[in-house]
Amino acid sequence: MSESIKSLAELTAAVSAESKARTRLTYLFDEGKFTELDAFVGNGSEPVGVVTAYGYCDGEPVYAFSQNIEIRSGALTKEAADKIVKVYDLAAKTGFPVVGIYDSYGADVSDSAGALKAYGELLLCSANLSGVVPTVAVIAGTCAGAAAMLAESADFAVMAKDAELYVYPNSAAKGSAENAAANGTVCAVEEDDKAAVEKAREILLKLPQNNLSPVPVYEYEEPSGFPAGDIESVCRAVFDKDSLTELSAGYGTTAFTALASVNGETVGIAASNKTKGRLTADDCAKLARFVRTCDAFAVPLVTFVDTEGFAADDSTEVQGAVKSMSKLSHAYSEATTAKIAVVTGKAYGPAYMALAGKGANSDVAYALPEAVIAALDPVTAVEFMQHDELKGAEDLESARNALADKYAREQASAVNAAVNGLVDGIIQPGGLRSALVDALAMLSGKRISRLPKKHSNIQL
Repeated sequence: MSESIKSLAELTAAVSAESKARTRLTYLFDEGKFTELDAFVGNGSEPVGVVTAYGYCDGEPVYAFSQNIEIRSGALTKEAADKIVKVYDLAAKTGFPVVGIYDSYGADVSDSAGALKAYGELLLCSANLSGVVPTVAVIAGTCAGAAAMLAESADFAVMAKDAELYVYPNSAAKGSAENAAANGTVCAVEEDDKAAVEKAREILLKLPQNNLSPVPVYEYEEPSGFPAGDIESVCRAVFDKDSLTELSAGYGTTAFTALASVNGETVGIAASNKTKGRLTADDCAKLARFVRTCDAFAVPLVTFVDTEGFAADDSTEVQGAVKSMSKLSHAYSEATTAKIAVVTGKAYGPAYMALAGKGANSDVAYALPEAVIAALDPVTAVEFMQHDELKGAEDLESARNALADKYAREQASAVNAAVNGLVDGIIQPGGLRSALVDALAMLSGKRISRLPKKHSNIQL
């Protein structure tokens, strides 16, 4: 520090001045209390533009850093990067999660070479920590350039409504929260920085401390209602009361992902909702990412399937959406966490195979009585198999629909699926929660070994 700081009292006052960075940390930790790390590390005559700390979230240890845009616009200097690297190193050693709160215009342009080295080291640390401890990024203000890459490398990213997230500042596409939610860059958008930090805390409390820890267990209340209607209604009737935390609601809107609890223990929920259409490339990417995140921390996965399949049109083919479909199938097949699938409505062809079939390697698969499970959409199936019969019909559409209904009842029914081993059982909607409770208890000790390899080559 500069010689202008003459005493410990002056030094303490200089580094502990009230700031947004410290205030945001109080939103994260229990009772707003935390212990700061490397508080006296400075850059010239002033502290660096990041506050690093550790504290407790609901009694569990958590590390955090919070960028301070009030100091040199939050520029990432070598000293600031070293402070964040120390947080990552401590998290790796102790197995505790990390929350990063971003508010900076980017690198220190006065030291270009140093900035490149600093960000490179941070990205490496973040990559090494991925899948070891949960990481959550909070975009509380401006998050620009390489900092945006660092934030997006977290397991979950939450953004304040008025914050900005971008790599290229002069791009015609604005780095708004609305845009980030729509393209899946962030999993939630909140009203302000306080709400965003609190959302990060909510997500964090549903996750294990690290990849070797069990899922957290909390007191819970039984849900009320009957599992009918849209997927949100089903979830609220099946999982513990008020435990549902939906993620990435604005992206891949035919898919549904959330964290919740059953008997107080965390589970991940991945679902398709036929009322919103077929699964698109965005839906597949959303589900695949969520499945891999759950698997990384051994969070049990419950999949609800109700879809007529993947989107099938010229636009889909031109965009190469089959790659995203393959990515989804690969994510499910590779995941070794406990997996339970429930066909709640329609499950046709490749979508059934990817989400609930043996290719998805589900440990247990159930179907509700009204489920329809088939290799083809029943309408398409009867057009192939009973083409001659339909050709002479006076009212082609009515005849086709009647034959399709008969096909669904007789050859694609839940009973037929159970007889042929496609599902392990048929359960009534009112018994869905108890069935999940029993299956999760049975799978709690699941262990599985894979063929020796460096890693799989998923279609990213």
